[in-house]
Amino acid sequence: MTTVGVLGATGAVGQRFVQLLDDHGEFDLSVVTASPSSAGDSYREAANWGLDTPIPEETADLTVRATDPGAIPDDTDLLFSALPSDVGAAVEPELCEAGFVVSSNASNERRADDVPLVIPEVNADHLDLIDVQRDQRGWDGALVKNPNCSTITMVPTLAALDEFGLERVHVSTLQAVSGAGYSGVTSMEILDNVVPHIGGEEEKMETESRKLLGEFTGTEVDDHDAVVSASCNRVPTLDGHLENVFVETRDDPAPEDVAAALADAPTLDLPSAPDPLIEVFEDPERPQPRLDRMRGDGMAIAAGGIQTTDTGIQYNCLAHNTIRGAAGASILNGELLARDGWL
Repeated sequence: MTTVGVLGATGAVGQRFVQLLDDHGEFDLSVVTASPSSAGDSYREAANWGLDTPIPEETADLTVRATDPGAIPDDTDLLFSALPSDVGAAVEPELCEAGFVVSSNASNERRADDVPLVIPEVNADHLDLIDVQRDQRGWDGALVKNPNCSTITMVPTLAALDEFGLERVHVSTLQAVSGAGYSGVTSMEILDNVVPHIGGEEEKMETESRKLLGEFTGTEVDDHDAVVSASCNRVPTLDGHLENVFVETRDDPAPEDVAAALADAPTLDLPSAPDPLIEVFEDPERPQPRLDRMRGDGMAIAAGGIQTTDTGIQYNCLAHNTIRGAAGASILNGELLARDGWL
C-alpha cells in the first residue's frame, strides 16, 4: 500500500479527499493536516463534516498535524493538497524541497513552465516535466497539479474533438455553489439568483485548457493554438458544473461524428478512472446536474445536446466539480504517479 496524506483536510475539498480515500485499494490515508488552530485535535473534532456519507472511522481518530514539512512523517509516499492557493504557494514548494511528492488541487503554479498540469486521460505524458522540474529546482520531491474544476469538465471533450482540427472555443458555464467552498457564497446571494462572474475563473479556463491540450516537447509544453474564451456564472445548484460549449474546427463533422468521437474518448486502467470517460446522451435535455453528476462515481464527463451551427459545433457537458473537478482529479493523478514510478 502507498502511504498518503491530505493537506488542508478539514475544508470542503479536503473532506472529499478523505471520503474518496476511504477503502481505496492502493492508498492508505495516515496523515491529515490543517491550520495551526486544529493541530493536535482528532480529525473528528477538527472537521465540521458536511458530506452525505459518515466520516470514515479510521480517519476520524487520526490526530491532525500542522501543515509543515517537519510535522509529516518522512515515509509518507504521496501528499494530496486541498490547500487554499495562497497557503499552497507558501507550503507546497517547501514540502517538495523536503522530498515529498505533492498532487495538488490548489491553483498556484498551474501555469508554471516546469509544473505538470495533468488530466491523466488527456496528457499523461506531461508528467515527464517532473524531470525538468527536479533539475531546475533541485527538488527530490515533485509538484503535480490538476486543473480548475470548470476546465476539467470541458477539456476531455475538447481533446476528443481535436481530431477535427480544434481552432476556437467559447464556453459559458453554470457552476455549482460547492465550487466556492462552504462559506464562498451566501444563501442571500445565490437563492433566486445567478451571479454572472466568478473571479479569475475565466482566465483559468482560457489558459489551462491550452496547456492541457499542448504538446510536451521533452523540455517544455507548447500550448495548443486554439483560442479559448470563457464566461463563468454561479448558479444555485449544489454540485455539478454544466457548461455550454461552442467549438469551431478545421473540418466540418456531422453531429453523429462528434458524438462518436466523444463516446470513444480513451480511458485508463487506474482505480479511479471511469469507463467510459465521456457518457453521451441523445436526449437534448441531458446532461443535468442532479441526474448526471455521479456518472462513473462522479468521475465521468457527461455530454449531450450535440448539434451543428453556422459556425461549428455546439454541445453541453457536465462533471461533478468536487469529485472529478477537484479531489478525485488529484487522486487520479496520484494513481498515475504511482503506476508510472514517480513515487
